[in-house]
Amino acid sequence: MQNIAAIDVGSNAMRLVVGRISYKDKLETLENLRLPVRLGQDAFGKGQFGEETTQQALDAFIRFKKVADDYQVEKIRAVATSAMREANNSDILCDRISQTTGIDIEIISGEEEARLIHLAVADAIDLKNKYAIAIDIGGGSVEVTLSQGDNILSTESYNMGTVRLLQKLSKKPSKLPFDKLVKEYAEAAKKRIENEIGKKKLDVCIGTGGNIEEMGALRKKIFKQDSDKLITLEELEKLTETLSKLTVEERMRKFKLRPDRADVILPATIVLRMIANEARVKEIKIPNVGLKDGILIDLAQSLSNMPKLSPRDQVWTSAMRLGEKYQFDSEHGNLVSSLAGSLFDQTKSLHKLESEDKLLLEVAALLHDIGHFINTLDHDKHAYYILQANPLIGLKKRQQDIVANVMRYHRKAMPNVQDENFRALNSKDRLTVIKLSALLRLADAMDVSHTYSVKNVKMKQAKNKWVLKLEGKGGLSLETWALEKRRALFQEIFGMNLEIET
Repeated sequence: MQNIAAIDVGSNAMRLVVGRISYKDKLETLENLRLPVRLGQDAFGKGQFGEETTQQALDAFIRFKKVADDYQVEKIRAVATSAMREANNSDILCDRISQTTGIDIEIISGEEEARLIHLAVADAIDLKNKYAIAIDIGGGSVEVTLSQGDNILSTESYNMGTVRLLQKLSKKPSKLPFDKLVKEYAEAAKKRIENEIGKKKLDVCIGTGGNIEEMGALRKKIFKQDSDKLITLEELEKLTETLSKLTVEERMRKFKLRPDRADVILPATIVLRMIANEARVKEIKIPNVGLKDGILIDLAQSLSNMPKLSPRDQVWTSAMRLGEKYQFDSEHGNLVSSLAGSLFDQTKSLHKLESEDKLLLEVAALLHDIGHFINTLDHDKHAYYILQANPLIGLKKRQQDIVANVMRYHRKAMPNVQDENFRALNSKDRLTVIKLSALLRLADAMDVSHTYSVKNVKMKQAKNKWVLKLEGKGGLSLETWALEKRRALFQEIFGMNLEIET
């Protein structure tokens, strides 16, 4: 058996969960601890952490370390979200915590945050064959994630976290009451949410985060319901109305809420109601899991034989969703991707790239033409910018940058350190981009007419050269001509002549 721990450094509180991986690769929870350290108050109000907040965070981690040591925890993963992402001096705070406790904090992106929360949700609720929306309301941001089964389709982050709203709106002089200000602020994101959800009917809506869990508890108290595992839209509307009529002190007294919950619960209900309305759902399921649980599951899967989702499936699902969003030619993209993957496999002895690079090539090939959505002219440049603005779930930032650059150089322009996007990569990744771009140019040339005539490609090494042979329907003369035009980068990079056969 092995004990592990996960720490969620949130904007409104810090949370620790300790778990045990049994001999049968089952994960059980041993301890949960929440400490009310409100990093977001400084991060969103002042732009940096003050000494008092820094000391509170340090004290929290000293306590977390003590609990972890008591349970003889062998592995800890600590992640931080909005407040740490935005504060100017977050690196200093992370270093002080690391120096004092030996625990390193990983500041994660909104996409990674959504992936980990989805992991916890999928473990708690059966999502098989279901089109689902998950709404996570945190202190700094709100993550809205669409999924199909166990794979995430897309995720969007909105700066409507409850602590952020308090900092932005409660201290500004206004004739409007606070709840009306929050409604107006939330309305600004309404159109984006509507576009993201689309017209397809959702099978299930899930809510996560401490505030939504509290809404489930209030449902039992106020509406005398048996379960706190859901709240209906009608109940949510009544709850919002009830809370808006009470002061923070009255909420604490009447509903026995903690001070750090009583002030943020109202903006949370307003935001949740708005998103649920846009999603056209009648109820929100509340599984009582969150980021810390996803971190723990992810850590357990990496250390054991527990079943895990295929990273490739997740990346591919996200890429297909992005392609559809930008109205790509799906048949062309999938064919070029398949041909590029085949070229990668057949030329391993030549390019000597890592196995993970094949997926990066295939994704770049799938999406290489999405820039046409903006303008056919310079569509390679537009493709790069689209991918930089739309992270793919399952790819790390470094991998995303490689894919974007391969798409950028899939046609005329040669990779060049004069280009800021290419220069920003390290030397190893620049070489990867160059090699993958050479392969993508060949694969794209094989379907230059978008008639899907090529069915297969064979690459083999001969004396002092490589030979590429096309298989398909028709004479393939146009595809052969395009290959002869685009083989220059391949020949230059690998120092080998490339002969085209049909």
